[in-house]
Amino acid sequence: MPLDRYSIIDSTLREGEQFSTASFTTAQKLEIAGLLDEFGIEMIEMTTPCASPQSEADIRALVNAGLRARILTHIRCHRDDALRALDTGVHGLDIVIGTSPLLMTHSHGKSIEQIIDLAAEVLTFVRAQAPDIILRFSTEDTFRSRESDLLRVYLAVADLGVVNRLGVADTVGIALPDQVYSMVEQLVRLTGLDVEFHGHNDSGCAIANACAALQAGATHVDTTILGIGERNGITPLGGLIARLYTLDRAYVAKYNLPVLPRLDRLIADLCGIEIPFSNYITGSSAFIHKAGIHTKAVLADPATYEILKPQDFGLSREVMIGHRLTGWNALRQRALALGLHLDDATLRALAQDIKRRADVRPMALHEVDSLLQAAAVTQS
Repeated sequence: MPLDRYSIIDSTLREGEQFSTASFTTAQKLEIAGLLDEFGIEMIEMTTPCASPQSEADIRALVNAGLRARILTHIRCHRDDALRALDTGVHGLDIVIGTSPLLMTHSHGKSIEQIIDLAAEVLTFVRAQAPDIILRFSTEDTFRSRESDLLRVYLAVADLGVVNRLGVADTVGIALPDQVYSMVEQLVRLTGLDVEFHGHNDSGCAIANACAALQAGATHVDTTILGIGERNGITPLGGLIARLYTLDRAYVAKYNLPVLPRLDRLIADLCGIEIPFSNYITGSSAFIHKAGIHTKAVLADPATYEILKPQDFGLSREVMIGHRLTGWNALRQRALALGLHLDDATLRALAQDIKRRADVRPMALHEVDSLLQAAAVTQS
């Protein structure tokens, strides 16, 4: 598995623009791209320049922004689209065409034979125009396509010898990890080309599917910040990082992890949404501990109940104490933080007092602190 040599293609400025409340100005796109670059993202994918005059201008702005990340644009398998994209100076083209019976019927109306011929025409044309450009060809709706059709298309494209990468797209979030693994493994084995995975999250499998793709040999994964995108979005950047971190911290060592909370906050603010409480890494509850049995162990060794280290992301944990589940070990830790040294009997009695009070309503931290300070005076 190439989990130590994968690249992330962040598509917040392409797929993310399709999110219901996303509408980024040029200045906002430059701010997002700048933070992604600071984080260490290898490639940034942008909306096709054919979408609107401003979309084209935004691509040119990012191409000229001096970022380390390569700037890509996502276009249809059309010669005219390719010409317009090449004129912007992008570093790579992500070319796509639908291969499922639904899309062949209701989208472009082409047969598999016609898709192969069109792909050959457009891809060879692009390579002739731009010998050094990064060139990817992807099917759309891969997992509702016939496998025999997919292999015909992919093998024909690979035989052209002009693309750097093949793309696999779970366009409606229907795939299971074993299906993703099987498809990616076949493409890697049969073509020897790099493989990119783009997975939607309609049924909650985007992160698992992305990891299955990497385990099968994929070299690139598409993400967006907070997972925003069409409908329920795609693989979230933070979720993928969290998943890979838990496998081996070294897998994400190349990224500037403390930038991640800033990225999530920026997109939440720009889209007018809240970061979900359960969000990977940056959710408000991600590093909060409450139950007494948990807090005792976490205070002794955080690894007992934390698989992610908050400090690696520039964050900190919180141990809640003003509730009916509190424990006296958590109270002792808070007392020590206040410079108070209370004996175990006093702390145990205080824990019972707080539990009784919290059965009526949870206590604020300053109220707990007042009880601890009063107990210290009494004990002395």
